Amino acid sequence: MPKTVSTTKRGQDVLLDAFLNKGTAFTAEERQQLHLDGLMPPAVSSEEDQIKRASAAVKHLEDDLDRYVALLALQDRNIHLFYNVLMHNMGDMMPIVYTPTVGLACQQYSKVFQRANGLWINPTMQGRIQQVLADAVGEQDIELIVVTDNESILGIGDQGAGGMAISVGKLALYVAGAGIHPQKTLPISLDVGTNNQSLIDDPLYLGYRHPRLTGAAYDDFVEEFVSAVQVVCPNTLLQWEDFRKDNALNLLNRYKDRCLSFNDDIQGTGAVAMAGLFSALRITESNITDHRILIHGAGAAGMGIADQAQAALVGEGLDPQAAQQQIAVLDSRGLLVDDVEIRDAYKAKMAWPAAFAESLGLTQDARHLHDVVAAFKPTIIIGSSGQARAFDQALVDTMSSYCERPIIMPFSNPTALAEALPSDLLQWTDGRALVATGSPFEPVQLNGKTHRIGQGNNVFIFPGLGLGALVAETTTVTDAMVTAASRACAEAVSDAELAEGMLYPDIARLREVSIQVAAAVAQAAGKDISTDDIAKRMWSPEYPAITAV
Repeated sequence: MPKTVSTTKRGQDVLLDAFLNKGTAFTAEERQQLHLDGLMPPAVSSEEDQIKRASAAVKHLEDDLDRYVALLALQDRNIHLFYNVLMHNMGDMMPIVYTPTVGLACQQYSKVFQRANGLWINPTMQGRIQQVLADAVGEQDIELIVVTDNESILGIGDQGAGGMAISVGKLALYVAGAGIHPQKTLPISLDVGTNNQSLIDDPLYLGYRHPRLTGAAYDDFVEEFVSAVQVVCPNTLLQWEDFRKDNALNLLNRYKDRCLSFNDDIQGTGAVAMAGLFSALRITESNITDHRILIHGAGAAGMGIADQAQAALVGEGLDPQAAQQQIAVLDSRGLLVDDVEIRDAYKAKMAWPAAFAESLGLTQDARHLHDVVAAFKPTIIIGSSGQARAFDQALVDTMSSYCERPIIMPFSNPTALAEALPSDLLQWTDGRALVATGSPFEPVQLNGKTHRIGQGNNVFIFPGLGLGALVAETTTVTDAMVTAASRACAEAVSDAELAEGMLYPDIARLREVSIQVAAAVAQAAGKDISTDDIAKRMWSPEYPAITAV
């Protein structure tokens, strides 16, 4: 039964409250009590009719950015209807509220801005960030914050204040996927400035018009923010989102044991990549130790994937050095090897010993992508480089020559930056490749068979990981919890989905998957919580009955 809420608001004040507004679904009795008679057409709509009407209105728009703006406007005026539209149309709507369209929304943020959603904190607030946060939170019991400093948005870089769209989109998926109550979420932009000159030059730009804080000034700013969160929202999960790779790693290491937090770009991406690999192992009936893994791209995502892959290999009994030598990582200069200066410490950790590289014939002048594929013979290739079409036919032909079922994951977002098209990969391998992508792609028809393309989207990990951490009331997100999320996601892929080539579940099953992931995460945190109990905790967008007081 839907719950009942009471309100002292009347008339337009009710309609302006997104959590009270039911639009044409207000009953005749509610309209009288709340002084709504005459403020809308007389017919009373069912929730089902509203969902159909609102969904059709969004889908009839021709431009994805227009669809994004329309959905954001719906979220601002009727929170229940927004989430019903999203959850009933996940396949169509998730690419609008998140990748790939959210990237365009970030770029155009100042031009399409309608209403402030979330909290911007900038350097003018230093010394009083705690008060700013407390004023924004008010009496709300915040459980979840997604925070970005806007510097490394998807594959498009520094977007200044526009990065807020990322935090808003991620939290929408938390609500839709994991049932976190929307009133217990808070998107935050740490607007420390921008080095994107086109934004500075734009007269409509809404952000802090100064160069980015760096070094100690940046660290001090973030420290004050985290300290404020710990005082104002002490039981909150903090998700770091789209920070530049060095800052991302530093912040993760600095705060992972001080507050309940994780970095989705590092841990979430690593976990979702491993989930796809675990699914592929079900199809090939093999063990992770049977495979050689190449990761093309050594940013935050590549680092997270490498860390999770090495942990999986060590978990199967390999010593860390042997595990490292089954994982080749390439950055823009080629294979990471320790006989070349590597300034980033996290990259140095992933570098091969020079002797091992040279034993494969990979000398300093022969360490580019095609060289490494020919010499190392990877059975798994994962793209996190942002280099569109880097996985060409020559590379795939080489891989197919020694591997019956090559596992290829072009993960870079948005769609235009994917390292390969699924249709090409399947065509080049006569349908033998096991393919997953970071962005959504249509099914591929080949030789009379339909190959559905699983999307290795972090949405299969972070909602369940966050929910599991919250229900377990843990104080840290551990590596074991992240690994548990990976394995639970892979186990959630049905046999029928595997048979169609999918390495990830259908997005329409997101809530079901998130519940399974949350239960596994909670168990890894030492709490045995049933999926039924987790499901009962989740918020659903059902209109409450509203009474006037």
